Amino acid sequence: MVKLLTDSVASLPDDVASAEGIEVVSLYINESQGELADTMDATAGFYDRLPSLVDDLPTSSQPSQHTLEGIFERAAQAGEDVLGVFISSKLSGTFDGAVRAARAVKAHNIDFRAALIDSASAGYDEAYAILEAARASRAGKTLEECVSAACDAIARSRFLFAPESLTYLQKGGRIGSAKALLGNLVKLAPVLTVRDGSPVDVAKVRTQKKVLAAMFERFKSDVESCGLAEAVVHYIGQPDKARAWARDVVEPYLGHEVAVRPVSPVVGLHVGPAAGIAYRCERPVEGKISGDVSSLVAYV
Repeated sequence: MVKLLTDSVASLPDDVASAEGIEVVSLYINESQGELADTMDATAGFYDRLPSLVDDLPTSSQPSQHTLEGIFERAAQAGEDVLGVFISSKLSGTFDGAVRAARAVKAHNIDFRAALIDSASAGYDEAYAILEAARASRAGKTLEECVSAACDAIARSRFLFAPESLTYLQKGGRIGSAKALLGNLVKLAPVLTVRDGSPVDVAKVRTQKKVLAAMFERFKSDVESCGLAEAVVHYIGQPDKARAWARDVVEPYLGHEVAVRPVSPVVGLHVGPAAGIAYRCERPVEGKISGDVSSLVAYV
């Protein structure tokens, strides 16, 4: 039996995770008044406060080694193989921590097996991989076959997002201060994606109105060249802009309703208010992973 594990950055709603049998381990936001678990229940309250935090941003932290070892130890005692999908290792140490924890459990449980996957992304772009693994597991596939399904999803999915400001990315160390200052001064609005696990821009325009149009054009280009299996519109901060964009632009193009969901607070902390879209195509998307996707897997 394959046990499924991901982290909170995948932004899975609780009902989806429960229905698919996926355990979600939380990252944390460290504020002056205490530690906040990175749960989907925390998004509304945290995003209400996010603009007031920009001058003194909290930090984020990964799950503890003790927590991860506990998860793997329980799986080992139950005779379960584990497949875990985690936030990009270039954005967090969660994947590396999971590998260390699984190896520690393997050291005294010789028959224990785990396959841990660096999703090279975040948000629902990360979630698609664990959801495809869940479908394979439900069909009775082996651990290796579930890994193949997850890796296939990674190659076929993408996350596009348009932050309202570059300040949060700069303060979180994701871009340089000079680039952030220049972008904010001249009001450049970028469309960003995650390529080989790191954020990069795929378009730059002058206004927020134009940036949503540019993001849609990139999404449309992928859909026309690679087909579309599913999509989720994401938001950080208040949902109104993302909901309007989904209703007025994305849904008329696709001809059906699209879910509009928040990204987890840890992502929001580092990106700031934004709208975005995560989608899984029918064929691999160009330029997301430059090497072999199988290199993202660590077997224990």
